[in-house]
Amino acid sequence: MFLRLFIAALTVATLFVGAISAPSAARADTPIFSARDGIALGGYDVVAFFEDQHAVSGSAKHALMWKGVVWHFASSANQARFEANPRAYAPVFGGYCAYAMSQGYLAPGNPQLWVIDGGELLLLNNASVQGIWQGEAEQLMQGARANWPAVLRD
Repeated sequence: MFLRLFIAALTVATLFVGAISAPSAARADTPIFSARDGIALGGYDVVAFFEDQHAVSGSAKHALMWKGVVWHFASSANQARFEANPRAYAPVFGGYCAYAMSQGYLAPGNPQLWVIDGGELLLLNNASVQGIWQGEAEQLMQGARANWPAVLRD
């Protein structure tokens, strides 16, 4: 009798744990870094945003895996810079649009629409959002920081 009660209680507990954890599993496949076909930033060289002040396409010849995605670089020197300190170059908010993040949702970032703010690379999604960001950057950045990374689980 005790064994049956124990098994029944264990079954109920297992079902309960599965039910309460299911909502977070809905976004379990959302990557921390936005990537198309497993390549971060559409293959653009993240180091070039800082070093060259413009978007530069990277090459599969200079590539590495970091945080589950492949990062391309325009040169072996840029690849080495990234390898030495990836967090200094990787975009904040996983390369998702910083404006969307400030509003509490995910949208892919566009490597052609970017800003370096306080030493951090931010991607935006479209020209309209870029204009809004320029006018309200400080307030929007606070909202984006408040939502990251919880928005990945929502």
